[in-house]
Amino acid sequence: MTLTADLDLSQLPFWALPQAERMEAFRKLRQLEQPVFVPEQTVPFVGGGPGYYALVRHADVTAASRNAAVFSSEPCSNSIPDMPRWLSVYFGSMINIDDPRHARLRRIVSRVFTPRILSKMEEDLARAAAEIVDEAIAEGPGDFVAQVAARLPVRVICDMMGIPPKFHDMVLRRTNVILGNADPEYTGVGQELSRAKVARGLAKLLHAGFSLNRLAARLGDERRKRPTGDLVSLLVNGDERLSSQELGSFFILLVVAGSETTRNAIAYGLKLLTDHPDQRELLLGDFDGHIVPACDEIIRYATPVIQFRRTLTRDHELNGTAYRKGDKVLLFYNSANRDESVFDDPDAFDITRDPNPHVGFGGPGPHYCLGAHLARREMTVMFRELYTRLPGIRSVGEPDFLLSNFINGVKRLRYTF
Repeated sequence: MTLTADLDLSQLPFWALPQAERMEAFRKLRQLEQPVFVPEQTVPFVGGGPGYYALVRHADVTAASRNAAVFSSEPCSNSIPDMPRWLSVYFGSMINIDDPRHARLRRIVSRVFTPRILSKMEEDLARAAAEIVDEAIAEGPGDFVAQVAARLPVRVICDMMGIPPKFHDMVLRRTNVILGNADPEYTGVGQELSRAKVARGLAKLLHAGFSLNRLAARLGDERRKRPTGDLVSLLVNGDERLSSQELGSFFILLVVAGSETTRNAIAYGLKLLTDHPDQRELLLGDFDGHIVPACDEIIRYATPVIQFRRTLTRDHELNGTAYRKGDKVLLFYNSANRDESVFDDPDAFDITRDPNPHVGFGGPGPHYCLGAHLARREMTVMFRELYTRLPGIRSVGEPDFLLSNFINGVKRLRYTF
């Protein structure tokens, strides 16, 4: 199939289209007999490749996710071109490796997400949400992302890692650069991938990665000398421990994946519950009964992480399509979450949807998001605080979206209460 402009997933102009148009393009792709092959865009100083297969059906995404031995996360899963060493040192992390190395790192960092530790965080989460809403009320409504949505997850992640409050704003700014690497507001790159713009954008990206890596590494060095019993102490001491480089990369993964996913889910949640007043009233009529499925429906509908890449380790056939060793595939979670063969009326926002086998936290398998439960808890705590104290809170107008083929991000969202 020849890709038309409205279906060329490799070009940034496609990702600048209104979301409804993009979702219609994915609907067309799901109707094809086989996954389409998309020529890859070459990025100055980074490179490129021949292209990738776009896996857009729920069945393909879940099957590939389960079969990590064939659909490998190596050499990288968070970049379409292979990531150069000078980038992977900061952005490599455990999502870009397979077992047994992945299993080792996941086993170590899973200490951060045990039910015992997460249950101990409940009071901290409630207190943080209350303080954030206090300040929003004092300031008056403006930008919901800056005042509310972005603040809770960054604070939670930094508190988990023992990052002092004076660094929280810096962490948020660096995170914006990392995930907004194609957005002209954050890196100056934009849709025109000229060498000069890409060079400046990569310099900002490297600076952001270096700053966060160094912050975590220094904290790790301190905890090796003087363990305090906090989470970083758990990660860098004991029989199994993270090296300084591993700790830095893990922190970047944690703050980027953990804060950005929840931040965008909270922002989309306010927008969706404003645009669908019947669903809002349903939630407020029985908050405890509906908030858990509401969080999952927000994640499904918004899909904050659009896609991840996999690379074939050997020749393989999946759902009638033959792939060759070395082929790249992109798992488009946003499309899988609107698959008509799995979800009834998939474009409807329905907080009572049951079942809801969405892949908003990644597909099933070894790379399923470790922080999924924490993300749901953060959303629950924040929406409870907002709708209890500000029952009239609503978004105003359309969000200002991030330009990205990786993160379905909201940069700004006006609101009122």
